[in-house]
Amino acid sequence: MDYKAVAFTGPSGSGKTTLIEKIAHRLVPERKIAIVKHDPSDKAVFDRAGKDSDRFFKTGAEVAVLSPSRTSLFSHRPRTVKEVVELFGDFDLLLVEGLKTLPLPRLGVFRGRIDPDYLPVLQAVAIDDSVPRPLPSSLEGIDILDLNDLDAIIDWIDAHALSMQ
Repeated sequence: MDYKAVAFTGPSGSGKTTLIEKIAHRLVPERKIAIVKHDPSDKAVFDRAGKDSDRFFKTGAEVAVLSPSRTSLFSHRPRTVKEVVELFGDFDLLLVEGLKTLPLPRLGVFRGRIDPDYLPVLQAVAIDDSVPRPLPSSLEGIDILDLNDLDAIIDWIDAHALSMQ
């Protein structure tokens, strides 16, 4: 399976999820999109207490819920991105939120200020008018994108996403 992949990084509340959501909405009509989100604090909850799948998961078993329109996997063990991607089957573009150690072309999303701790892993930043100008010289060699220009961001993704197999 051949696909392209790109990652998004930035502080909590910077707009990563919103940007990925906008990109997916724009591209899904013409491309098969897959998204992987990292949850480093283990905060995400995907079922309600007392429902069947929650009760099955609490037994310690691996659980898959199949319906006519979706498949949900509830696993007690961490999975690699590669394992998850294989579950997706055929798709064109993988958008990854987080996982900053994953060697993918990476776009940083910032509002208010650019956190210099992220710069070593970034090839581009997407910022809005809330980031003070002039921009720091530490951004030299990093593409600067307007967070509100979805077309330019998609063009950057198309030009820089890594081909994967």
